[in-house]
Amino acid sequence: MTQYDFTTRPNRLNHHSEKWKASEQDPELLQLWVADMDFEALPEIRAAIRQYADQHIFGYPYASDSLYQSIIDWEKDQHGYEISKESIVLIEGVVPALSVAIQSLTEEGDAVLINTPVYPPFARTVKLNNRQLVTNSLQVVDGQFQIDFEQLERDLVEQEVKLYIFCNPHNPGGRVWSRDEVEKIGQLCRKHKVLLVSDEIHQDLTLYGNQHHSFNTVSPDFKDFSLVLSSATKTFNIAGTKNSFAIIENPQLRKAFTRRQLVNNQHEIPAIGLITTETAFRYGRPWLEELKTVLEKNIDYVTDYLTQQTKIKVVKPQGTYLVWLDFSAYALEHNELHRKLKEEAKVVLNDGQTFGKEGVHHARLNAAAPFETIKEACERIAGVFG
Repeated sequence: MTQYDFTTRPNRLNHHSEKWKASEQDPELLQLWVADMDFEALPEIRAAIRQYADQHIFGYPYASDSLYQSIIDWEKDQHGYEISKESIVLIEGVVPALSVAIQSLTEEGDAVLINTPVYPPFARTVKLNNRQLVTNSLQVVDGQFQIDFEQLERDLVEQEVKLYIFCNPHNPGGRVWSRDEVEKIGQLCRKHKVLLVSDEIHQDLTLYGNQHHSFNTVSPDFKDFSLVLSSATKTFNIAGTKNSFAIIENPQLRKAFTRRQLVNNQHEIPAIGLITTETAFRYGRPWLEELKTVLEKNIDYVTDYLTQQTKIKVVKPQGTYLVWLDFSAYALEHNELHRKLKEEAKVVLNDGQTFGKEGVHHARLNAAAPFETIKEACERIAGVFG
């Protein structure tokens, strides 16, 4: 017996949805790209926003103790990570937090490493802040992304890397890194005096029994050189309300981060973001558990159908709702591949090349939509690439 509605696709046309904007001109297009979900929101979140609107006053807010406690409780209950209020720094988003971290912990010209392919703002933010971008390529082994740790260490040393931005769980591959892998990364950073930012915004969306290992829970001394970034926004589809948090246990790193945040005037959070975050963490666990069963069904279907009906290689995610698709077998030019997807299949996916050079002939599919939408999208893709 389901408690929530994951079968109705909300009408997002003419609602200023970035994801569905192009469909306002061509309603036939199915939008499976931007990483937000096409499901109805948690009822308690909608009720909390209505209650806020009924107050009629929309002035400057402050973060309540109960909000901080909801984050503390969530991290402990869901991830076994015990944190204090003092270690939490609220900021409007994980991507802005990447900028603040880069600006506060490195100097212009310093080397910053990322594993590619990866979420496009990683590389963009490094470059726009005039840092040297170092890319360490992930390898697909037995259908999953793997880190070449020998090459990683060479890159850290030879490029004199100062900061490593790590994505866990991984976007776009959906890899939930094992405890052993996270520990190896931490040991290398400690050995070579590299600071680490761990983007864990998808931490709650682990699937198929996989367990997320937050960077600071693997070894106590990792807290000395790390910042962990997370949010309720991806988990509960509230990205537009703007709130996330950094967990920075080292007081010196936290001081540098918050000072730079103030310099940038990025210290204020919208009231609606404070409200939705607390509500999600207080009341959202049953919704999340149902969501995961829906995502697993959708991802299973995408994997099985496209593998059987096409020559597309599917990287089946261990977490997130993002599916990495390899179209290399078709020997198409990259731009022609995406033209066929959009103009012939009428399905819009993320362009794999935006995730790094490894993304040529690839695309990212967002499986967070009602099953009938996913089924139709797969049938359209197979109709062109079958």
